[in-house]
Amino acid sequence: MDAKPIDKARLPSRHVTEGPHRAPHRAFYYAMGLTEEELHRPIVGVVSCWNEAAPCNISLMRQAQAAKKGVTEAHGTPREFCTITVTDGIAMGHQGMKSSLASREVIADSIELTMRGHCYDAMVGIAGCDKSLPGMMMAMVRLNVPSVFMYGGTILPGKFKGKDVTVVDVYEGVGKHSAGKMSDEDLHELECVACPSAGSCGGQFTANTMACVSEAIGLALPGSAGAPAPYQSRDEYAMASGKTVMRCIMDGLRPRDIVTRKALENGAAVVAATGGSTNAALHLPAIAHEIGIDFDLFDVVEIFRKTPYIADLKPAGKYVAKDMFEAGGMPVLLRTLLDNGYLHGDCLTVTGKTLAENIENVTFRDDQKVIYPASNPISSTGGVVGLRGSLAPEGGIVKIAGLKSLQFRGKARCFDCEEDAFRAVENRDYADGDIIIIRYEGPKGGPGMREMLSTTAALYGQGAGEKVALITDGRFSGATRGFCVGHVGPEAALGGPIALVEEGDMISIDAEAGTMDLEVSDEELQRRRERWVAPKNEYRSGALWKYADQVGPARKGAVTHPGGKEEVVCYADI
Repeated sequence: MDAKPIDKARLPSRHVTEGPHRAPHRAFYYAMGLTEEELHRPIVGVVSCWNEAAPCNISLMRQAQAAKKGVTEAHGTPREFCTITVTDGIAMGHQGMKSSLASREVIADSIELTMRGHCYDAMVGIAGCDKSLPGMMMAMVRLNVPSVFMYGGTILPGKFKGKDVTVVDVYEGVGKHSAGKMSDEDLHELECVACPSAGSCGGQFTANTMACVSEAIGLALPGSAGAPAPYQSRDEYAMASGKTVMRCIMDGLRPRDIVTRKALENGAAVVAATGGSTNAALHLPAIAHEIGIDFDLFDVVEIFRKTPYIADLKPAGKYVAKDMFEAGGMPVLLRTLLDNGYLHGDCLTVTGKTLAENIENVTFRDDQKVIYPASNPISSTGGVVGLRGSLAPEGGIVKIAGLKSLQFRGKARCFDCEEDAFRAVENRDYADGDIIIIRYEGPKGGPGMREMLSTTAALYGQGAGEKVALITDGRFSGATRGFCVGHVGPEAALGGPIALVEEGDMISIDAEAGTMDLEVSDEELQRRRERWVAPKNEYRSGALWKYADQVGPARKGAVTHPGGKEEVVCYADI
């Protein structure tokens, strides 16, 4: 990139680097070895969620160094910082999962505060674990300074008895073990080989889903979502991201120029096409909320309904994220979706070009089996659908990719927390045809809207994955498969119908028609409602109290602040 002087008169960093009255501020920078020339360049925050909590994040500091090099070569001054992340795989199946969704808000808030406090002019964000991806994208559109997002990369698949495996095979192995279908020795061998490298979980779970979204909505460089974390090309993408953010500063290209309603629709289309995580139906509305765009659960699932399912990826399909990368990755997927009218090609991206221009020279590859042409899909409807009915007036969501039947009717088995449900499953205290209800696990009631992967994986491991259904006001992991309905609203803690379900009630689910109904009369529900007493939240202090106090409904993204509609002054304009 040519060296072009950038006038800092309109950049936020002028408040800490320019003029005699900022001498004390500059003194702190000199203490860290910066030169006077570097201080008068644009200052770019390079943020990652590097930590040693899980393999998702351990390669991010390496990639951040490459991004910093790219910023420097393009005549900017990078300043690195880290934010938190809660790793769902470690938090799963116990009280730690209450921290997961709340961490998305903390990630976005902490990035905002760091950027505001130090008056950084732009941002490169590098994320690994599930909630860190949407958290960083939320911060980017909230702050609206030039920003480029980059995924840290997927893990390499493990090998067990000659087959590719992911961590989900270990969760399902626990169910097989409890059913006597897997030995102690095999379970131990499986856990030792399932996760062989750095990187995020290998199927089309939440991290890989939101990585695909980052390209589809234009905040990430084309192709950057695909390469596994250990690959050297990840560093090359990081360096290019650093250079690109400097070009965005020069061109005045900001995230809200990129993330429009049509871009969000592109993001939803990619989730459907890949059979992605139901969590995207929380994260896309949350990103939209930051800008003041109305784009809730029902808007998301309307796109899902119209988009074909074309990527044969785990957990429902055969392949892992590395396979999709080798098949051409997101550019090939976007190519066939665009050619068949499922994307808005005129959306602007961080390259300064439109989505259509970015993939102008990409051709669909017939020499691969992972991505089907959109004209001949795996199924004509997206891999995730929305439900609505007397049990879920504010909606629910189910991943149908891989399901043999789209209808289910059965008797309710009611549990007021995940632990009780898991114990029942572990003890096989259920019957084929049952519908397991796990409630008081919503955003406010949990608090934190826990994921239920331990329970759903145990059911699958026992061979009951499609013989029972599961309904919750909590969430499911992107790795979940089976007839599992999440995000049910209003949640139980607010007196939603799910709180009024009793043992033995008949429930009917029709994922083809998009309905979910409790077969109980209005009169009986009213009697139950009059007897119902809201439970007290046991979390009376700290971050979980704050989250429960502030969080909104899942339908609108489970967000904790008024968002772009109430914004008076945007950080980028200070």
